[in-house]
Amino acid sequence: MAKGKKKYYIMRKGSKKSVFTGRSPRQAALKAASRGNRDIKLRERGRRNKDGTYTMHVFKGDVRTVEAPSNKPSWLPSKIKKATVSKVGTEKVNKI
Repeated sequence: MAKGKKKYYIMRKGSKKSVFTGRSPRQAALKAASRGNRDIKLRERGRRNKDGTYTMHVFKGDVRTVEAPSNKPSWLPSKIKKATVSKVGTEKVNKI
């Protein structure tokens, strides 16, 4: 993949859809986790498999408040939110 090429990942929560960008599903999942989402299921927008199914990337997310690094810029507060995710697996979905 070309450097800097971002992809769009869609997360559904009920009837609401959110779009997160990133070069990988993990990067998009970190963005979703930083906004407070715990159970994260992402699918790449416009990306259908050869058999007509979609691949859903499933993550567990968490966000913690930690001390800012010592080399932080002056505008950054002393406590920051740090998101963590772990990939649970992938699922094949026939229709969205």
